[in-house]
Amino acid sequence: MYFTMGASQAMQSALIEDFLSLIPAITWLVAARFEPRAPTEKYPYGFVRVNSLAFLVSAVALALVGTFVFYESASTLLMGEHPTVPPVSILGQDIWLGWLMIAALVYSIFPPVILGHKKQPVAQRLRDKVLHTDALMQKADWQTGLAGILGIVGIGLGYWWADSAAALFIAVSILKDGIDNVRIASAELLDGAPRQLEGKDISGEAKRLEKRLLDLWPDCEVRIRESGRYLFASVEGMTTPDQLPPAKELMGGDPAWRLGRLTFSPDKKDEPASAS
Repeated sequence: MYFTMGASQAMQSALIEDFLSLIPAITWLVAARFEPRAPTEKYPYGFVRVNSLAFLVSAVALALVGTFVFYESASTLLMGEHPTVPPVSILGQDIWLGWLMIAALVYSIFPPVILGHKKQPVAQRLRDKVLHTDALMQKADWQTGLAGILGIVGIGLGYWWADSAAALFIAVSILKDGIDNVRIASAELLDGAPRQLEGKDISGEAKRLEKRLLDLWPDCEVRIRESGRYLFASVEGMTTPDQLPPAKELMGGDPAWRLGRLTFSPDKKDEPASAS
């Protein structure tokens, strides 16, 4: 794609998004290496939250690059720059470069879409937001490829603005994904209620766990947060009971491994007083 993009803004945006799609995969691999490590003196709670940090890094990278591509595309469109797609000579034959661009884009569509479909069920089983983001980005690559093809065809038909408009469409897609993921990652790092993999709503697993804990200890207050792929629950208003139900019973039909920690506090935590 790099060798065929020429002056096409849509091709440049598609290439940037393809490189960008490597960021979630790289951060996931780094997080997977650190997460199982044992606690240390400096990190007494271990490294389970490295997955949350990796998710935030991926989300911020998405948002920043989306902003850059949006600015570049919008500027080109507003200034009325006319991109050119000249012919190139291959084995003594002149071929319109646009055909090579379209061929490169078509080739770039299929592998990510196939990989995205294969990664998504794994991400759902692991409740892994970084891997899920990676899968969604790859599944949506067909939109990027199609937008780029339409932009190049538009140039060939004399619609100079089609290329920048296609790049702008790709930029909006990147920016939307980035902003949505930054919100979810920020909520996780701020100990907000666990969110679903797909969307901003509170996780159904967290709601069901909260209900089961309140059924067992109705006079207490239950708080649940998410740390990486695990749910950390706190029951406030009682000491640790002598007999604790197993995690499988507490989680019901949900995966027992999701309950990473359950703590008890004899006193309910008061909300901080608001400044007068």
